[in-house]
Amino acid sequence: MSENLTVVAPEKLPKTRLDKFLADNFPEYSRNQFIRLIGAGAVKILGQEKVQLSPDDKVVGGATYTIIPPEPIEPNPEPENIPLDIVYEDGDLLVVNKPAGLVVHPGAGNWTGTLVNALLYHCGDSLSGINGVKRPGIVHRIDKDTSGLLVVAKNDFAHQGLAKQFEVHSIERVYDAFVWGLVNEKGRIEGNIGRSSSNRQKMALVLQGGKPAVTHYERQDAYGITASHVKCHLETGRTHQIRVHMTSIKHPLIGDVLYGSAPKNAPDELRFFPRQALHAGLLGFVHPKTNEKMTFSVDLPQDLIQLKDNLEKLNLR
Repeated sequence: MSENLTVVAPEKLPKTRLDKFLADNFPEYSRNQFIRLIGAGAVKILGQEKVQLSPDDKVVGGATYTIIPPEPIEPNPEPENIPLDIVYEDGDLLVVNKPAGLVVHPGAGNWTGTLVNALLYHCGDSLSGINGVKRPGIVHRIDKDTSGLLVVAKNDFAHQGLAKQFEVHSIERVYDAFVWGLVNEKGRIEGNIGRSSSNRQKMALVLQGGKPAVTHYERQDAYGITASHVKCHLETGRTHQIRVHMTSIKHPLIGDVLYGSAPKNAPDELRFFPRQALHAGLLGFVHPKTNEKMTFSVDLPQDLIQLKDNLEKLNLR
């Protein structure tokens, strides 16, 4: 549980245990979770914050109950000898080609085996501390199942300089994406992106709130009407931006089960591709210390090369 909850008990309510009442009103959480929260003093009656409640207390009709979960105690990341594909490195920054499957920084369910753990082993203490001990040196991130380039800051000066470039959208980022369907030769997708109201794991185009997002795309190859290979140029960099934007024009990424699904007639080698087919292939920025324009590019990883081969074979049938 990561958010505060509030519920008002009906004025006329049969005698009901507090833990059961809360579990009935918030079915996404278990009764045992509420028993632990009540015991930890996280459940209070508005206006009676000093009263320690018990799970078997009877609910007070008309009372407002608040649940404020305690902050989780998170372990500090430890150095781990995880191989890194380092494209460039100097005293201020390094550029890494991240493989698909590698989480960028520790979080719930992924406290070890992350890029941060690998960076701590490789760099020791020479990483920017701006984002705290959980995200040392991390200026931006790409999804666990997206492969490709990201830049890491070794000191705060480099971090601030790179962060400013991300803020004003002067960073050059180009992604390879393999999507379902025949995409127009080129286009521009614009729409604010915010958290989905129906699924908290997803982002969505929203009419109110969210953050402005712009993606430019250009088709590289077409595989009949089944799929397309596109280059996506990011004008902004929002969470899941390409995945959301391509889905919004009815061309979700191959392998992206969160935002789309395969056509019914898709062959198994495409239908069951195990990750979103997205690769951060080009990254360009101005070095924060030397002011030199730097551009890096990496080839498609082997799994996307195989996907491309399968698409080409399919197109010849």
